[in-house]
Amino acid sequence: MIRDLLDQSGSSTHTPSVHGLRPTAGEIRAVLEQAFAPLSIDVVDDSARHAGHAGAREGGHFRVTLVAPAFAGRAQLERHRMVYSAVAPLMGRGIHALSIVAQAPNES
Repeated sequence: MIRDLLDQSGSSTHTPSVHGLRPTAGEIRAVLEQAFAPLSIDVVDDSARHAGHAGAREGGHFRVTLVAPAFAGRAQLERHRMVYSAVAPLMGRGIHALSIVAQAPNES
């Protein structure tokens, strides 16, 4: 309620990622680059497509596609767990949905 009042008054300092608020696609990219040294990576913030959706208030919607040697010989479920583990510190800061395509180099 207080945040709503601040937002309406225009005096809110809602700056994503600076003080523990919603992470940005750039932050997600940086974490994944450090964790996996991917050959290719694409992180898209799809939050605008989900405006009005009940979960939109809980956080952002992101789409991640990455190709990394770390995924070679691993099942999709394990790959997803690896990605979630890497972004875990950001999850509590406002990621509602994370769509993941994680591939090994020979699959791209």
